[in-house]
Amino acid sequence: MLIKGYEDAPLVAGEPLLARPGFWSNHLMAMCGAGASTERPTPECFGEDGADVDALSEVLFDPDRWPVFRVPAADGPGAVVVYRNLPGDYGIDCFLTRPDRGCARQIAGREGERSGTGLTWLELIRIAGSPAPTAEGAEDPDARLLLLLPLLDDLDVSDAGPARLSAALAAHGAPQDTATETAVLLLAHLMRRARHDPAGGSPLSGSRTR
Repeated sequence: MLIKGYEDAPLVAGEPLLARPGFWSNHLMAMCGAGASTERPTPECFGEDGADVDALSEVLFDPDRWPVFRVPAADGPGAVVVYRNLPGDYGIDCFLTRPDRGCARQIAGREGERSGTGLTWLELIRIAGSPAPTAEGAEDPDARLLLLLPLLDDLDVSDAGPARLSAALAAHGAPQDTATETAVLLLAHLMRRARHDPAGGSPLSGSRTR
């Protein structure tokens, strides 16, 4: 897959890292921002410990190897998440992919406080729940949901959202007795940042570009 602007980047498949202890803390805690007034989750919220989180951060943020997490969808556009590990210009970018196109189009970027156009809740659930069986990438719907969660850009989250997110967290190691609390905490941070305008259309429909 061609990612415009990343032709010479040291991209590596990131999917094997999903099963490593410390991954979800690194991926999901970053979206909460150090300066947020809402309580921030800890590694224990994800069933992980600080030592594992620190060890894996050295792998995730290696400037010589940029992990790429592919989330192809069977029934429409999918996504790719890239850890852009440029010294002095770190970020996590999300690209829209289409089965009928050979290149990916950026729809969002995140540098601490995420900026840009992200996904609605319905788009997030659709992509997470429709893995493409013949395409390389993350296949587990829960992992796909958690991978794309930082790209949620929507105030209109379903009433079932916390329960769906809680189930995904528990499936990937979060303690059962605190998974719901962690889900609510993550969504609270996302709602504080959400800037999606339903009148502006959806990036998946092609109505908005960057």
